[in-house]
Amino acid sequence: MKTLIILAHPDIDNSKVNKRWKEELEKYPNDIIVHELYKEYPDWNIDVEREQHLLEAHNNIILQCPLYWYSYPPLLKKWFDDVFTYGWAYGSKGNKLKDKKFGIALSIGDKKENYLPTGSVSFTVDEVITPFKASIKHVGAITLPYFAVFSASFQVTSEEIDQSAKDYINYLESSSVNSFI
Repeated sequence: MKTLIILAHPDIDNSKVNKRWKEELEKYPNDIIVHELYKEYPDWNIDVEREQHLLEAHNNIILQCPLYWYSYPPLLKKWFDDVFTYGWAYGSKGNKLKDKKFGIALSIGDKKENYLPTGSVSFTVDEVITPFKASIKHVGAITLPYFAVFSASFQVTSEEIDQSAKDYINYLESSSVNSFI
């Protein structure tokens, strides 16, 4: 079963981390499908039926994006609002995402130590992504541990980005995500 990556970066061409991750993911076309929301929907008119079919066809789904003001990029939020419909994703007959595994891969601009209770953000990454986890649990899916690289906006080196791309593949191969290779 292939892993579906829902990539939501509004400016992927100027991204350091997400662009490099995408390049690494594309080395595994038999195992990974990279689905770029901003490329597919530049007009923001999401093809809900197409997106639902994509999700139905995959058991392992990773949302890849930069952390935007402690949340997702706006098109990813719209994607959730449009695609996770009553009667399909939730409700008395909405069970299409039940038991699917969802993870999130984040590039975070700030330093890791700022995402501690004593850091400048005052919240952990797990706390910041609580709305994501709650949405996934609400539809009966399974939340996976997050994957992240920190200092993406200013301090991360090319070598660290390359290593994070390899670590991302290792994350996808982990038993918690399910081996895809």
